[in-house]
Amino acid sequence: MKTRLFVLLSFVWCFSLFAFAQDQSYQLSSHILDINSGYPAAGVKIGLYKLNTDKGWVLVDEKKTDENGRIKDFLPEGTDNKGIYKLTYHVGPYFKEKKQDSFYPFIDVVFEIKDDNHYHVPITLSPYGYSTYRGN
Repeated sequence: MKTRLFVLLSFVWCFSLFAFAQDQSYQLSSHILDINSGYPAAGVKIGLYKLNTDKGWVLVDEKKTDENGRIKDFLPEGTDNKGIYKLTYHVGPYFKEKKQDSFYPFIDVVFEIKDDNHYHVPITLSPYGYSTYRGN
């Protein structure tokens, strides 16, 4: 009887690990496309800051873009992420590594999260210009 109970409990425990395991979802993502080369900008550091009540910027997270120029995991879902944010794209080192002059040492993009929807903030980048928009 004890052996059957142990087997049953072991089965339930293993099943619960697989049945209820879910990937973490995130509310904010970004990517960089280098329109000068036509390729994603890999290895670019992006800092995420939130504007706090005394009007100062507080660092929330900092990551580097992957080989596809993307960061998919800013701001875990399930918490209240409403507020004004700034993404700082540190593009100076990216251009320096490519031995390319650039007008921008970094780019700040300020935006507001007003609800629980997903926000995607990409930039298209060249040494002397950039563009951004709200993607999905």
